[in-house]
Amino acid sequence: MIPDSFKQDLLHRVDVVDVIERYVPLKKGGSNYVACCPFHSEKTPSFTVSPTKQFYHCFGCGAHGNAISFLMEHQGLGYVEAVKDLAESVGMKVPDFEPREKKADAGPDLYATMEKACDYYREQLKTSPRAVEYLKGRGLTGKIAARFGIGYAPDGWQNLERVFPNYADKSLKEAGLVIDGEGGRRYDRFRDRVMFPILNQRGSVIAFGGRVLGEGDPKYLNSPETPLFEKGRELYGLPQARPAVRSAGRVLVVEGYMDVVALAQHGIEHAVATLGTATSPAHVQKLLRQTDEVVFCFDGDAAGRKAAWHALEVGLPYLADNKAVRFLFLPAEHDPDSFVREMGAEAFEVKLGEARPLSEFLLDELKGRGDTGTAEGRSRLVHEAKPLLQKLSAPALRLQVLKKVADAAEMSQEDAARIMEIPAWRGSETKPAPAQGSPRGQQRPQLRLEQDLIRGLLAKPALAKELPAAILDKGSFEGRLLAALASFCQENPDAHGALLIERFKDTEFSEKLASEQAELLQIGLEPEGQEVDFRNAIRRREENQRKQRLSVLTAKTDRTDQEQAEMLDLVFQLKKAVSDPTNARM
Repeated sequence: MIPDSFKQDLLHRVDVVDVIERYVPLKKGGSNYVACCPFHSEKTPSFTVSPTKQFYHCFGCGAHGNAISFLMEHQGLGYVEAVKDLAESVGMKVPDFEPREKKADAGPDLYATMEKACDYYREQLKTSPRAVEYLKGRGLTGKIAARFGIGYAPDGWQNLERVFPNYADKSLKEAGLVIDGEGGRRYDRFRDRVMFPILNQRGSVIAFGGRVLGEGDPKYLNSPETPLFEKGRELYGLPQARPAVRSAGRVLVVEGYMDVVALAQHGIEHAVATLGTATSPAHVQKLLRQTDEVVFCFDGDAAGRKAAWHALEVGLPYLADNKAVRFLFLPAEHDPDSFVREMGAEAFEVKLGEARPLSEFLLDELKGRGDTGTAEGRSRLVHEAKPLLQKLSAPALRLQVLKKVADAAEMSQEDAARIMEIPAWRGSETKPAPAQGSPRGQQRPQLRLEQDLIRGLLAKPALAKELPAAILDKGSFEGRLLAALASFCQENPDAHGALLIERFKDTEFSEKLASEQAELLQIGLEPEGQEVDFRNAIRRREENQRKQRLSVLTAKTDRTDQEQAEMLDLVFQLKKAVSDPTNARM
């Protein structure tokens, strides 16, 4: 791993504005910089870069992050490559580090190796009637094969020796093209297979998928993970699909290379595929940055439903109320490739329109796990919904799902929210309408206080030293986030937004922190103002805790002398808080 101390030092030295301006012309807009977003098509600038927070956010497509994530997403670099690029730009040298990332030292030299191998495979396809007939039999034209760079790896053990005279070169193994067998005998990894090049976002070849001709095991063989390729981060066909994704306003996620290619052959060009692995958080984040709607397409059998459920679970922390995730289940005898070839594009589009919303799939799956006609079955429904709703980061959608769960469990929304420890608006309460232009006024008090505390730490991490541990409630998603954020800020009081995003990038809190950073950009509240809100939130939380404790003591009929004294002290503290003019704000 690259030491955290190095990454922190690096992000202190680089300026996200300078990094982004290498690729995107920025214009000054108040205290920030703005531009048309480089991640989606737009005419009015909605891409904002904050020099103080070292953070960028697009209010159109939701893309966000720090200097490292920008290079990864915009330039298609791997994590280690992005860190090295930034380090070189400020005269720093990445220290030696262990296993997975250490192999990246040879990474940049591997692109040419992969491109050369790809060219070889494409040439071999032209000379293999058997491979060409196979593709024709799957309904593919030469045009579509060329678009995806499809090739053929001939049968034989050392064909790549024709392309790379120094067949013993270590780069061939590091690129995943060859295998060193027993006794030191080296041979080609891919033999007698149709080859599908996997491209990064810049269009460079980083890996291959090979489909066996006829019968054989495994049917599909993928490149191993290399300095260029982490299969949990990449999606097959994304560079080719990106224009169609923008045009369609959605992306279709399928499971196989041939699914992507066959759909494109029939004019459905906005499909991508995972690479022989389950949907990962990185996949979901990348997809939601491309468009506002993601449709996962799986077989309708048990394995397909299991894969869909996994995609749902990993996607919950990254959802937003302006994003939609849906699930399409094909008949058990079909995958997208066979369905579109047999039924046609129009029939597939009809099925696509029937894709089920995430909320509907979630509720139906939970209901199916028990008998909701019994008290025990309804209790199980609430129990299993709890961790899912706590993960769900889209507040309005979470409220909608909470209502549905409460209805199915035959309990009030308030009781369901309390049992599942989920912040929610209480429908039974009537409160004055919030002032226009004040989104914070729309939230319940507890959530608003937690939000002010989170935003205070994002604006000024050094405030963490003022946060009493006693007011941290880890029973909710926001409470857990606040506790984790406070712990990091106490150890790193000089951190800024880029460091915080980096620290929590692979956690359940990643998207929530980014959305709060984005909200701070939109509100435009100065750090001093956020500091006032932070301290007021602490006072209100302490006041609420006193009220709750006083309520418990008041209800007791057999109070001890110590509890009686505690009651009197609580009453005194609450009266004092009411008379304190600093509590007038909020």
